[in-house]
Amino acid sequence: MTTLVTGATGFVGSAVARVLAARGHTLRLLTRPNSDRRNLAGLEAEVVTGDLTDPASLARAASGCRYVVHVAADYRVWVPDPDAMMRANVDGAVAMVRAAARAGAERIIHCSSVAALGQIGDGTPADENTPTNEADFVGVYKQSKYQAERAVLDLARAESLPVVVVNPAAPVGPRDIKPTPTGKMILDAAAGRVPAYIDTGLNVVHVDDVAEGHALALEKGRIGDRYVLGGENMLLKDILALVADVTHRRPPSLRLPEAVVWPAAFLMEKFAGVTGIAPLMTRDHLKMARKKMFYSSAKATSELGYSARPPRIAIEDAVAWFRANGMLTK
Repeated sequence: MTTLVTGATGFVGSAVARVLAARGHTLRLLTRPNSDRRNLAGLEAEVVTGDLTDPASLARAASGCRYVVHVAADYRVWVPDPDAMMRANVDGAVAMVRAAARAGAERIIHCSSVAALGQIGDGTPADENTPTNEADFVGVYKQSKYQAERAVLDLARAESLPVVVVNPAAPVGPRDIKPTPTGKMILDAAAGRVPAYIDTGLNVVHVDDVAEGHALALEKGRIGDRYVLGGENMLLKDILALVADVTHRRPPSLRLPEAVVWPAAFLMEKFAGVTGIAPLMTRDHLKMARKKMFYSSAKATSELGYSARPPRIAIEDAVAWFRANGMLTK
C-alpha cells in the first residue's frame, strides 16, 4: 500500500512519515525542489518533487496511492507576502485533496491545526465543537488554516470524499529544523534569550504523539470528522519554567503587560517590513495571547485511542535535538 505524505521534509511531516513507515506503509514523499531534506535521512521512501501551487505535480504524486496524508503548510506567524501563504495553505490543500480523490485514494488525512478551531480563551479547553468567531482568527496563518479546513470539508461533503481532519496543538520535539514558531520559543528560552513573559497559555504536545494521531486517524477516524491532537494545557510562564529546569537556567520572573510590549512589537514589524527578517514579536502575537489557547483531545482519546506523553519529555527531546544539531550551545 503506497501512502503519499506531503510536507515530509518538515517538522510534523517527518514525524508522520516515520510513524507510517513503522506501521509498514510504502512511502512516497512529496518535496519541493529546493527543500532541505535532512529530515528524510534514514527513511526508506520514494521521493518525488512538486509544489502545492502546481496541481499537475500533485496529480503525479498522488497517482497510484492508496492513502494520502497532507501535512505540508506554511507555518509562520509573520510573512512578507500574506497572499503567498493563502495560496499555499488554502488553494494548495484543496488542490491536494482533489488530486488524491481523482487518484482514487481510499482515505485522505488533512492536517489542519487548532488555529482553525473556535476559542473560549478563559482557560476552559476548546474542542472540535466550540463555535467559531471571526475574531478568533488573528493573523494570516490562522485565517489560512481556518479557510483551508473549511474549504476541504466543504469539498469532501459536496463530493463524498473520504477525508478526515486532524487539528494538532503546539508540537514540540526533534527535527524542528527551521524552527517552527513554537520551536523557536523553546530554543530561545533554552538559550536564555527570553527574560520575560506575557500572560497567556497554549497546549504543548510531543510531535511524535501528533504523528501517532495522524496514523490513528488514518486507521480509525470517521470520514468527515476532525480530531484535536493535543497534549497538556500550560501557562506560558510554566512552559518557560520547564525549559529553564531542563536546561538548568533560572526561569524568567518578569511578567510584561500588553501595553508595554505593543510599541516594541509595532517597531519590530516596521523593521521587518523593510528588511524582510521575521520580527521576534508582532501585534498578532499579542492579540492571540489575549486568549489562552487551551484545547481538549478527549474525542481523539475516546474514538482513536490517542494519548500524549508529558510535556517535559517533549521539551527534553527538543532541547537535545537542538544541541545535537548545533542550534543550541551549552
